Amino acid sequence: MAENLVVVESPAKAKTINKYLGKAYVVKASMGHVKDLPKSSLGVDVEHDFEPRYVAVRARAKVLKELKALARKADRVVLATDPDREGEAIGWHLAAELSTGRNEVRRVRFHEITRKAVLEAMAAPGDLDMALVDAQQARRILDRLVGYGLSPLLWKAVRRGLSAGRVQSVAVRLLCEREDEIGAFKSEEYWDLTVDLRAAGGPFQARLAELGGVKAERLAPEAAAGLAGEVAGWDYSVASVSTREQRRHPAPPFTSSTLQQEASRKLRFTAKRTMAVAQRLYEGVDLGERGTQGLITYMRTDSVRVSPEAQAAAREVVRDLFGADHLPPAPPTYRARRPGQDAHEAVRPSDCRLDPAAAARHLSPEEARLYALIWARFVASQMAPARFDATSVEVAAPRPAPGPGTPPGAALLRASGAVERFAGFLAAHRHARGGGAPDPDAAPAPGEGRRDGGEAGPETALPPLVPGEALAYLGGAPERHFTQPPPRYNDASLVKTLEERGIGRPSTYAPTISTILERLYVERIEGGRLRPTELGMRTNSVLVRGFGDVLSVDFTARMEERLDQVEEGTLPWREAVRVFYEPFARELEAARSRLGEIKAELGAERVEGAVCARCGIPLEVKWGRLGRFLACPNYPACRFTLPLERAEDGTLRAGQAPPAVDEACPKCGKPMAVKRGRFGAFLACTGYPECRGTKPYGPAAEGVPCPRCGSGTVRPRRSKKGRIFHGCDRWPECDFISWGPPVARPCPECGAAFLVRKDLRSGTVLACATKGCGHREAAPAPA
Repeated sequence: MAENLVVVESPAKAKTINKYLGKAYVVKASMGHVKDLPKSSLGVDVEHDFEPRYVAVRARAKVLKELKALARKADRVVLATDPDREGEAIGWHLAAELSTGRNEVRRVRFHEITRKAVLEAMAAPGDLDMALVDAQQARRILDRLVGYGLSPLLWKAVRRGLSAGRVQSVAVRLLCEREDEIGAFKSEEYWDLTVDLRAAGGPFQARLAELGGVKAERLAPEAAAGLAGEVAGWDYSVASVSTREQRRHPAPPFTSSTLQQEASRKLRFTAKRTMAVAQRLYEGVDLGERGTQGLITYMRTDSVRVSPEAQAAAREVVRDLFGADHLPPAPPTYRARRPGQDAHEAVRPSDCRLDPAAAARHLSPEEARLYALIWARFVASQMAPARFDATSVEVAAPRPAPGPGTPPGAALLRASGAVERFAGFLAAHRHARGGGAPDPDAAPAPGEGRRDGGEAGPETALPPLVPGEALAYLGGAPERHFTQPPPRYNDASLVKTLEERGIGRPSTYAPTISTILERLYVERIEGGRLRPTELGMRTNSVLVRGFGDVLSVDFTARMEERLDQVEEGTLPWREAVRVFYEPFARELEAARSRLGEIKAELGAERVEGAVCARCGIPLEVKWGRLGRFLACPNYPACRFTLPLERAEDGTLRAGQAPPAVDEACPKCGKPMAVKRGRFGAFLACTGYPECRGTKPYGPAAEGVPCPRCGSGTVRPRRSKKGRIFHGCDRWPECDFISWGPPVARPCPECGAAFLVRKDLRSGTVLACATKGCGHREAAPAPA
């Protein structure tokens, strides 16, 4: 039997580390937390200084039993869980369970999974960091207190089954406030003027900047109409030309936040997908002759610090690939946004000598793209600035006869352009893409001193121009524009806002977004934008009215700072919990006492034009286990209902009544209608509730090709127990089945070819059927 038991969190990590250690070690995975607060009760003794009660996680019972058996035979137990709060807490619980009194329990930490890093860590084991454990305990207890306090309130104010979280509720609040801004926005019309000109050296464009010394970048409609008849008759000439060098500095290496933002912007990855792919790169990949190793450092970090060894390796790579002129005199250093964030290094390649093209041969497409992004960002961060020649031109145009609605005086137009003179760090980004053209999504070259991780935009070179040179008019006319409302958040902008406002930490950004999507408080719409649902808006209204202070952005940010102080060992964790809980308890009691008032403030939700067909009064929006619907306020005397649908413009409208079908009730003979239940559509007697007759019903998934074989069609079928499922009509050649009807839409997270419609208690959703993906999004219930 091996002398040492090494415990990590995931099987992939265990597999990689196992290849580095000899036969004297057994490496096993705990599969995450083995102990947690109980699901069936609060688990926190508020009266006794917030003492937590931890119980074994039922799903980990078999794993824990195996680990205990191995620990009893081992001389030493080595805890090699992730180097963060969660990892330390997992290690702490494992230590309590695996210590036998005769074995030695030690802690090792490594921030990259390579042979060198693992062996060095194993040679110098240490102890658990109780400050990290306490920080995790405080966060877990706070979240439990909030969830158990708010959920019953939401059940009474909105509907049963809802839940709320400390950080998630603030994220939903940000989204709802943005939605309110969009709803209140009034678009305004404006015009601008761009003309095409030709110089001796070639054509270029110039934009109107001033009229008679007054700014004219946004023209009123009457001014634009007056200029439309003038511009062709103006005499254009070059008034001034200025050229200066601009430098563009590289951005720091990635943190968790900036990695998620760039992966969203450049790769169109969701935050959840980014962190899942990064986890695989961190835990280890088989690189053939190079063996199995982790390709990147630990991906949950706030730090931009880089080790001297990594900097030296990067300078060697830059010198070999691009030449010594692409290196700054000394390795660049970067500072974290907040102090005390250097526990880990930045997210970087564990060995930057592994070129993206070489790595791609051993990676999935999404792994290869994310590795190339990380490699380019890190290598570029150690390189010299890019240099541009930036040219600004002013064009003068006297106006012999100003048009109606325009001020008198000469017109002044401006043009600018930039030509790259030295690629600098941009060479790394182009190399990572195989030498392609500059990224078209990136911004143009910025001013001196700015750091920007994007690549240079398309060059806007101007022809040679000389002051006093006459210019020929080629064409141009005023263009109409409208001011735009603030954009809805996407994953990148929400993560950026959360980080800037001090909400959450590296390990919480992606789970926060996933949670609010899964709870159907938010939905992902076209372009990956996040829009609060009606459920999210109403839930947020209840929470803001009842808990405007403790669930505010500022209060939550101050709590994050206190949790950081706990991690640094400067604040006892019980004190941090008490600072939050005392005002929270006061607001909770006040909200309970004025619950009726809160509900009255919100009022009954109605949809314009939706009237009860039996009573003639406006229908109200109600919540059921399958989502929202319209119902008569006279319930239970009147049971008239209609489905609720969302129009393309986002407004709510009444759907069609459930269709009657040519089926008679097997019990009373009355007509039957299509209804929806937990397991999908079924036929129910229209004489309900006097008659409760039902029959199975299977709407065909017409037009949906089989996602497995591609040549069959998915159709409804009936199981031996009478339950409807969907399967390929080429069975048994193709054995594809799905309990929910497939929808021919690719999964936005994992790229699977289809989603499946599911009716849950929280509402109807489209869910990915790919194992391990877990993507869900709100969907209107089918008619």
